[in-house]
Amino acid sequence: MSTWDHVRLRSLAAADDLHISPYREDGRTYGTPTWIWSVVVGGDLYVRPYNGRNSRWHRAALSQRAGRIRIAGAEHEVAFAPAEDTVLDAVDDAYRLKYASSPYLEPMLRSGPRSTTVRIVPAAQTS
Repeated sequence: MSTWDHVRLRSLAAADDLHISPYREDGRTYGTPTWIWSVVVGGDLYVRPYNGRNSRWHRAALSQRAGRIRIAGAEHEVAFAPAEDTVLDAVDDAYRLKYASSPYLEPMLRSGPRSTTVRIVPAAQTS
């Protein structure tokens, strides 16, 4: 999978308004947009479900592997993939930095959300 261009990546890193809409089971209809936290690590965009594997958007994202996100005033067709274990500590650090003042930070660092981290890439650039 490819990644975001550098200009867009800076915009994604600063944004706090990611809405994720994986495809529904038909593979054509977008699911209801869900607002979630996002971070950029090493040139990639990552998200975590607060409810871990019980999150409906997470199950749809990994089942359908594609959908749309809305962030920083733009919509993007995207692909979803489970994050590699090797990046999880860096994603934790990015969450700590970006969301330090939130009372929801600690739950996002627990094993449920952490183990279900998702990498998001532009669909047009996937291989």
